[in-house]
This record gives sequence, C-alpha cells and structure tokens, in this order.
Amino acid sequence: MKRIRPFEIFLIELVIYLFIWVVNDYMASMISLIFGCIFLLILLASFVMEMVEKSKVPRSYFIIMGLSVLAPVIAALLYLLINKGMEWM
Repeated sequence: MKRIRPFEIFLIELVIYLFIWVVNDYMASMISLIFGCIFLLILLASFVMEMVEKSKVPRSYFIIMGLSVLAPVIAALLYLLINKGMEWM
C-alpha cells in the first residue's frame, strides 16, 4: 500500500478549506481559525513533549502538523486575494 506524502495531505486540506471558503466565507473563517489554533496547540504540545522526553514519533508527523497549521491560513489568503474581501464584513 502506498503512503500519502505530507505535501499531498496539505493539498487535500487546502482544497477542502478552499471549498468551504467558496461555499460560506463566514463559516470558513470560523472553521479556519478554530482548526488552525487546535493544530497549532497540538503541534506546540508535541514539541514540548519531544523536548522533555524523546519519543519514536516520526519527523513526518511534525511536518504534517505544521502544514495543517498553514493550510487554513493559505486558503484564507488565496480566497481574499481572489475575492478582494469577505462578504460578511
């Protein structure tokens, strides 16, 4: 079975976030903010735990989590560049 690479996971997340942005920009802004913060907190907690005690967590985990933090931000920026703003503001 072929593994999905981190960049492919990032592109899948980006497409999902962009779809949500196109459908409803208010809901997308809330989802992007919430998921981005959750992934960032998980990533920071993982870094702290890794510094305290080394584990066998692969490096790809940290890459995927970092890209998961960036995906909603990049999707929001792309939407704002294309649409020149948000409708609900």
